[in-house]
Amino acid sequence: MKPSQRVALITGASRGLGREIARLFAQHGMSLIVTARGAEALQDTADELGALTEVLALPGDVADRAHAERLVRLGLERFGRIDVLINNASAIGPSPMPTLETYPLDALAEVFRVNTLAPLHLIQLVLPGMRERGEGLIVNVTSDAAVQPYPTWGGYGASKAALEHLSRVLAAELEGSGVRVYVVDPGDMNTQMHREAEPGVDLSYLPGPEVSAPAFVHLVEAEATPFGRLEAQKLAPAAGSKRGT
Repeated sequence: MKPSQRVALITGASRGLGREIARLFAQHGMSLIVTARGAEALQDTADELGALTEVLALPGDVADRAHAERLVRLGLERFGRIDVLINNASAIGPSPMPTLETYPLDALAEVFRVNTLAPLHLIQLVLPGMRERGEGLIVNVTSDAAVQPYPTWGGYGASKAALEHLSRVLAAELEGSGVRVYVVDPGDMNTQMHREAEPGVDLSYLPGPEVSAPAFVHLVEAEATPFGRLEAQKLAPAAGSKRGT
């Protein structure tokens, strides 16, 4: 897939990793559909990137089914296609994060609603067009916490583990369709989300999301296997790797 003349839908695009991915995609000539809950920050993103490419920005909660359906519908009306879906938006849960022994179940259900069910719903919405064209790219942002037992990261990690397995099954179901599915662990980053996860902890030594964002451009450009799990910071040797936030 050549980045130019492609259309990408990116969730959680108002800050952090999502904004950096959107910025790189815009620099490569891709048209953008972007969403996030913070309307003002999302508009800032759209204003910046609108100088580089065509941008449709629609604030809202991706876990709201009506918002997700409107997002895809308006994107298709505007651009006629969606070639790339980046499921980046995530919820960290209560801050500071509780142990599983004390985790409020309503809060845990919300984490799964945002981190697991919302990505699947968006996938269901964009897949018909991808199947019809015989190509497409779905990237679900995961975390090292999905595979490593970090204390207090159980709720977030379990939701990402579910997303990873969902992605593997989806790739098997889409075999031969031309649609590729990936999970990307961006690594430990100095972002607002990580600061909320571990309040009071000095994260200034960690790399910013701009270190991990190029991995997503690589996946758009690569003619690779139909499924893969990528640790984004391995493309940047100077950076470390741990919980993806």
